[in-house]
Amino acid sequence: MTRPSRFQIGDADFLLDGEPHRIISGAIHYPRVHPDQWRDRIRKARLMGLNAIETYVHWNAHEPVRGQWSQTGGVDLGRFLDLIAEEGLHAIVRPGPYVCAEWHNGGLPTWLTADPAMKLRSSDPRYLSAVSDYLARVNEILVPRQIDQGGSVILVQIENEYGAYGSDKAYLAELIRLTRDAGITVPLTQVDQPIAQMLENGSHVGLHMTGSFGSRIHERLATLREHQRTGPLMCMEFWCGWFDHWGETHHTTNFADSAADLDALLAAGASVNIYMVHGGTNFALTAGANDSGRYLPMVTSYDYDSPISESGDLTDKFHAFRDVISRHAPVPDEPLPEPVDAPVFEVALEGVDDPLHLVATDRGTFAAPPTMDELGADVVLVQYAASLHGTPATDRATVLEFDEVRDHAWVQVDERPAGTLQRTLRERGWTIPAGSEVRLLVEETGRVNYDTKIGEPKGLIGPARVDGAPIPGPWHVRSFDVAALGQAVADAPASATAVVDSRATGPVGLRGTFSLDAQADLFLDTRGWGKGYAWINGFFLGRYWRRGPQRTLFVPAPVTRAGDNLVTIVELEAVTDATARFLARPDLGHTSE
Repeated sequence: MTRPSRFQIGDADFLLDGEPHRIISGAIHYPRVHPDQWRDRIRKARLMGLNAIETYVHWNAHEPVRGQWSQTGGVDLGRFLDLIAEEGLHAIVRPGPYVCAEWHNGGLPTWLTADPAMKLRSSDPRYLSAVSDYLARVNEILVPRQIDQGGSVILVQIENEYGAYGSDKAYLAELIRLTRDAGITVPLTQVDQPIAQMLENGSHVGLHMTGSFGSRIHERLATLREHQRTGPLMCMEFWCGWFDHWGETHHTTNFADSAADLDALLAAGASVNIYMVHGGTNFALTAGANDSGRYLPMVTSYDYDSPISESGDLTDKFHAFRDVISRHAPVPDEPLPEPVDAPVFEVALEGVDDPLHLVATDRGTFAAPPTMDELGADVVLVQYAASLHGTPATDRATVLEFDEVRDHAWVQVDERPAGTLQRTLRERGWTIPAGSEVRLLVEETGRVNYDTKIGEPKGLIGPARVDGAPIPGPWHVRSFDVAALGQAVADAPASATAVVDSRATGPVGLRGTFSLDAQADLFLDTRGWGKGYAWINGFFLGRYWRRGPQRTLFVPAPVTRAGDNLVTIVELEAVTDATARFLARPDLGHTSE
């Protein structure tokens, strides 16, 4: 802690102890970075010339199960803010409760959104009751770390781009009240795209208006000024890159163009938060999805084409931004680290048959297929099975169909593969051969993080039909604990039949050991596999999918160790190579600007 200071909003500037102060910030989301690498990323951001770090608070990372709050390890927000202070930087915190961020369910817990009667992001008392408990927890962390108490926090944001979603002023007023009553004394902000209706919808007395944009700087700043005649101009999200969906290209922006836009912002006297200065990784099952007419899940990498890459390297964009910042503010005169190639090696893998049964829970029988949400807040992989007797499917090929499949289903008839149904391709039906039983393994591949489909139920939606005739049921349902799969496969006995001639139909477990001289960042090549999940020493790296663009998974050095290490794979489709390969550099796919 340092001596307390005052941070205020003046007529034209932010004021630090009464003197004009320009914020030059960058976004780092602490759950997307291994906690042992937080300091490294914060320090590199400081070396670029930043004087602040911004982060969202991801509610569902802290409270995945209602009433079970966590704030240690990878979600130790207090420690993250303390590290920012130790580097001599300020902090901007955006607790939401909704954050978007290309994060699973927009940061809202699935136990919250499973209630179909609840009106999200509104003054619905049921919603506000849960939000009140959440904000109380967050503010316990923030209050003693505010700048006027000797900490680093200078701004706290209310909601997030609310003007694009709603206009419930009573909701915003209650968030402000809860925040102030908890002891937050620093200025409160809002953010919206500089579009008149959005700015009006998301505004409220007591909130300083900021914008989110990445180009057309002067036009966007002018729009902000039209709607807020006094106070400092700030771009709270200066989009310097973009996110990737499975099945698309890897998005990049021209670093010189981005630097020119940053220069225009700073030359106009505006404050800025670079989104993202370091993107990090959607570890485990935290990636979100978009659906503006077509469902598109996010990839595991959140590199975002940021100045500091997913693995912490300083990019051309870093150096270009540092040069721009140096024209407007002091930049540390300290050595900059050079990129280092990761170790390159191969690991032979042994197989484990039917890994899903190791983490299966029998959910019983149902008259109709239940949604995943009806089975529990943390369910992402479910098997549905039903007899086809009494339907046309026992005698001939038929079309199996549902109202919707959310999100990816592997279909079997009499235990033989019969096809897939992919929401990304808008598939709701598939021709299946004649048989006596149908089984579907359904995977949730990421919950929508933006717009009105946040909180939608997952699994099989609507009645099951073959050639229009209902499947009478009952449906036998099993769910699988995906998070526990890595350890289960690590502990299971090997099987001589799991990998045959390096070509196995999934689901299959794979594992192999390798040795390192010291801890090291690694890049796991996934090109020999179809669709599944990967772990190193029990740390859940995330999803992979042959659809790309992402072809490697980032392995943070702190999850490795000197000596023996274990790589674990659960492949849901087919293995074409029973070898794990580690590459010197990441492969995030073919790029587009």
